[in-house]
Amino acid sequence: MQTNKALMAMVLGVAMAQLGLSQQNPPPTPPQYPQGPPQSQTPPQQPYPQQQQYPQYPQAQPQYPPSQGYPPQGYPAANQPPILPPQQLDQMVASIALYPDGLLAHVLTAATFPQQIPEAAGWANQHAYLHGEALAQAIREDNLPWDVSVLALLPFPQVLSQMAQYMQWTQQLGDAVLAQRGDVMDAIQRLRARANQEGYLRDPQFTQYERVEVAGPGVIQIDPIGPAYYVPYYNPQIFFVAPRPGFYAGFSFGPAITIGGFFGGFGWGGGIGFGWRDHAILYGGNPWNRGWVDRGRVVVRPGFEPNRRVESHGWAPERRGEEHREREHR
Repeated sequence: MQTNKALMAMVLGVAMAQLGLSQQNPPPTPPQYPQGPPQSQTPPQQPYPQQQQYPQYPQAQPQYPPSQGYPPQGYPAANQPPILPPQQLDQMVASIALYPDGLLAHVLTAATFPQQIPEAAGWANQHAYLHGEALAQAIREDNLPWDVSVLALLPFPQVLSQMAQYMQWTQQLGDAVLAQRGDVMDAIQRLRARANQEGYLRDPQFTQYERVEVAGPGVIQIDPIGPAYYVPYYNPQIFFVAPRPGFYAGFSFGPAITIGGFFGGFGWGGGIGFGWRDHAILYGGNPWNRGWVDRGRVVVRPGFEPNRRVESHGWAPERRGEEHREREHR
């Protein structure tokens, strides 16, 4: 009996000792990392291209989505966004790298005002029946409050719709333009060089609308052939790699959009483009100098009057439909 009691005491003591050891040394908790960009914002390196992150070429005119809020940033507002590597920048600009320089300059600068894009896209789609002088007059009458780079895209509703549809991409593009503009411009030139090397920029289907000038290493300029702009649409997965034997990939272009003197006060006053060697975006021939530090700076257009909106510009699709229905009831 005494032997059994001694044995039980010994077992109980060992058990208590193990219990005490486990309480003093609990299992390690997962390490806590400082907050930073979510994984979706800074993905691991993947083979070029990455389809999920950035907009692809539209098969048809994109439909403007319901108004959406400005997407939350994945980093503190006071800190500079993470510097993106060349591969990710290539993925980011692939769908716009072959835009003509003037239009591309406006897209890059307008992306730095992402909170203005959804409303501007909605206005552009609602007034897509206006062109030329009538559209410029409507912009003046409605006294639109947006940055001049956003106003410059109002004649291009398809471009604004794509930017509004892919708001995360638009914000990331704008942040990169503010924080690492030279790297963004280098990525565009890398892709243009690839497309030119593979012969796509010499394709008659492209050169009938765009003039390509190779001014030296890292300087390929693309401009409209005539006074009208044609927005090129293409598959970024195809036009920056060697063509497959027996496979032909073509460009498609949007409608002709003529930018005349009517839009001189809305970002098209001349001298719009790039100083590629100096990594400069040019407005009126002068460098656009907005950066990450002063990203909150917004220049109000001269003559802008808050709260004055007209929204009456003659013929509109909805009114035409009402008149058609009235004739049917007579």
